Amino acid sequence: MIRSVKLEDAEGFVPLMDALGYPSSKEAMENRLQNILSQKHYQTFVYEANDQLLGMIGMTFCEAYHTDDPHVRVIAFVVHESEQGKGLGKMLMQKAVEWAINQGAKSIMLNSGNRAEREKAHEIYHSFGFEGRATGFYRRLD
Repeated sequence: MIRSVKLEDAEGFVPLMDALGYPSSKEAMENRLQNILSQKHYQTFVYEANDQLLGMIGMTFCEAYHTDDPHVRVIAFVVHESEQGKGLGKMLMQKAVEWAINQGAKSIMLNSGNRAEREKAHEIYHSFGFEGRATGFYRRLD
């Protein structure tokens, strides 16, 4: 079943973040989820079955400087490896699109690394109706 995230989900997030390539801990996820849950423009949906988190999609509603049309940015999206290919990702993305529309967003976007191991994910994003349009840049501030 798809539902909104709860702080108690922190431990279940650890393997999902690991699968995205961001090793974490229960304590770190508790802190992150507490911060995210306190932000009114953020939303996270999880797919849970048999008391196990099998997927998640997290996003934020954004205004823009270059247009009057607000958008939603997907920040994290993952389905447990054992459940891939079963439609869970599609259901999570549909839930995200519904939420975006309900918030008044006119588009939804996400970033994904330009690495060989992300090619399958890029195919999935295309199948969801996304189109590749931008190149991103990154700079650490510490």
